Amino acid sequence: MKLAGILFLAAASFAMARPPNVVVIFNDDMAYADVACFGAKYATPNIDRLAKEGRRFTNFHVSSPVCSASRASLLTGCYNSRIGIHGALGPKARIGLNPEETTLAELVKQKGYATGMAGKWHLGDAPEFLPVKQGFDEWYGLPYSNDMWPHHPEAKKGTYPKLPMYENDRIVDEEVTPDDQKQLTTRYAARAVSFIERNKDRPFFFYLANSMPHVPLYVSDKFAGKSGAGLYGDVIQEIDWGVGQVMEALEKAGVADNTLVIFTSDNGPWLSYGDHAGNAAPLREGKGTAWEGGTRVPTIMRWPGRIPAGTESAEMAMTTDLFPTIAAIIGAELPKVGIDGSNRLSDLTGEPNDNPPPRRYAWYYENNKLLAVADGDWKLMLPQQYRTMADAPQPTGGIPGKYQQRKLEKPMLFDLKKDIGEQNDVAAAHPEIVEKLLQQTAAMRADLGDSQTGSKSTGAREPGRVSAN
Repeated sequence: MKLAGILFLAAASFAMARPPNVVVIFNDDMAYADVACFGAKYATPNIDRLAKEGRRFTNFHVSSPVCSASRASLLTGCYNSRIGIHGALGPKARIGLNPEETTLAELVKQKGYATGMAGKWHLGDAPEFLPVKQGFDEWYGLPYSNDMWPHHPEAKKGTYPKLPMYENDRIVDEEVTPDDQKQLTTRYAARAVSFIERNKDRPFFFYLANSMPHVPLYVSDKFAGKSGAGLYGDVIQEIDWGVGQVMEALEKAGVADNTLVIFTSDNGPWLSYGDHAGNAAPLREGKGTAWEGGTRVPTIMRWPGRIPAGTESAEMAMTTDLFPTIAAIIGAELPKVGIDGSNRLSDLTGEPNDNPPPRRYAWYYENNKLLAVADGDWKLMLPQQYRTMADAPQPTGGIPGKYQQRKLEKPMLFDLKKDIGEQNDVAAAHPEIVEKLLQQTAAMRADLGDSQTGSKSTGAREPGRVSAN
């Protein structure tokens, strides 16, 4: 055999042996209809390209529509209540993601992956909880949300300290300013590009956790006023540009066809910010609620040769599923402690699955209050109090309006296949479904507890805690 043929076969063998790279782009408060291929009226060509070359997931959810809780589930494959992370952790929080939990970064390290992150962490800002102590080789970003700073429009003076920028475990900028915030999306994308360039010759995992479009909204000069859809549209178009930068880097490195790219969001829109919030239409409500607008997020995955191009999946899936699915793809072992996600590789690829995973989920715990459960297209909203902007004036200019509080006195059942906007309660017509889901609720309460009913958990684990010293 000629030398050229030998080299070709060797290269092909190497390509087959090398597991795929993984890039997760996790946006903050991006709503279901915030990108063009999910209904936005402004252009998002790079994100749309992911959809044309991959698969849109139209029934993809977060386990909790609040910042820290959602991120905990993404990185561990567990419901946030299982690992003790609720709501949104503030500066100097006394808890964080327990280092004993296995993160996605630690999972892929089993197979020799390089691991990097840029962007918002929000799983504890004490040194022992930072990304470089949780499996990431490098990190550049903010320790929590970009509104947790002295310029917050609603916070009393002294509520928040200066917002710091970190490089690994060091603060490299003690005070992030408004001008700095304008550059966040650009700087995060540059870090992703640099990481890809430096690690193209080995398998890698990169977690790009954009701070935007979480308020306060900031955009660089190169996109200011360009979308025709106000500041919010400008911010989304800059995120789209960042996606393009990542894809260009993958192509230049020669690894685009061997990289699984996952694009999604941590929860729905923060509706109290009006024209500075996203659009979840046709879904009901937004961030901080268990309605579809709070949990269903725009999701696209691209992996040439495995995920068929230009396809769509309406199968229910969740961020908790990414952990075991990636483990199955690269042949990594799952942690010995229990996780809640299921391997959804067949949903990604469209290939038949003789042993499909169960479709039942508890969707939303708020401070350990179980608010909703679902089984396929059936969704049961449990008795609860929730917030809404439905009858409130539309806020403008980044100054939030006031939520109204409403109460569900009894369970409400929705058939999401026929009623994605959750307008028609069909509980009276399907008492057997309601009873079935209430039984599932009882089992979940026995496992993870429910502070509304006084149910104690038998399966939850402790978060990491800052030592007294």
